Amino acid sequence: MMPKVEVPNHYNYIGVFLSLSCNLSCSYCINHTVGLNQRRKHLNGKQWAQALNRLQTKTDLPITIQGGEPTIHKDFYEIINSINPEKKIDLLTNIQFDTSTFINTISKDRFCRSLPYPAIRVSYHPETMDLENTITKVKELQDNQYSIGLFTVDHPHTKDELEHVKKRSLEEGILFKTKEFLGKLDGKVYGNYHYKDAIFSSTLKTVNCRTSELLISPEGFVYRCHHDLYNKKSPIGDILSPNFKIEDKYTVCDYYGKCNPCDIKLKNNRFQEFGHCSVHITEV
Repeated sequence: MMPKVEVPNHYNYIGVFLSLSCNLSCSYCINHTVGLNQRRKHLNGKQWAQALNRLQTKTDLPITIQGGEPTIHKDFYEIINSINPEKKIDLLTNIQFDTSTFINTISKDRFCRSLPYPAIRVSYHPETMDLENTITKVKELQDNQYSIGLFTVDHPHTKDELEHVKKRSLEEGILFKTKEFLGKLDGKVYGNYHYKDAIFSSTLKTVNCRTSELLISPEGFVYRCHHDLYNKKSPIGDILSPNFKIEDKYTVCDYYGKCNPCDIKLKNNRFQEFGHCSVHITEV
């Protein structure tokens, strides 16, 4: 049996990227802004189960299964059902899967935890998804007592349409929330950032950085941040290595100025308290 990996108590997030590929292609996807190479090696179901069952937390911190689109992984159902039942699981998805298969294969109890937001968070993208079909699928899972909600990016070009999405969600009794649009559009930078000079800079700076997230790539490598994971820069370990452990400390980073917006934005923590940032950065 592989030795346990202790997750620090102050960690706010465990992100498991089963795949960086997606079955949709949205023009505003933040992954496009970083030149993401979606074709990465994937761990298989048995390897993911071995890796995720190593994680040891002392808090009610779920393992968030995400991507790209995680449900397109060929072993998706095997992975979910192989994770020890006592571990909490969240899912980020565009819900393009067959809901009957999902309901018949994964118990609603896999998504039970005591945090103030849904465990299954469905991303709705107006460019590439049909609203009524999405509402029907979300409602079906909700009627079967899954913890689920509908989320979308508050894109400046879709504000009128999002008002309709909000109205339809309210009519169907579905929790609906918008997420802040991050990045550049028409020469303007959007987003609320803790470190305002950390993105879209013409110069790079060396800093000390400490993360509060455990991010695992499709290959099983562990990274400090989304920037490093997406660009395959400086992995800090291999989740399948018997010697891997989380070193909760500041490390030197030479890419300040090209940070991924997800890493340095201000947001809610998992208790829905605003003002959290995934990383803490100091000058060298």
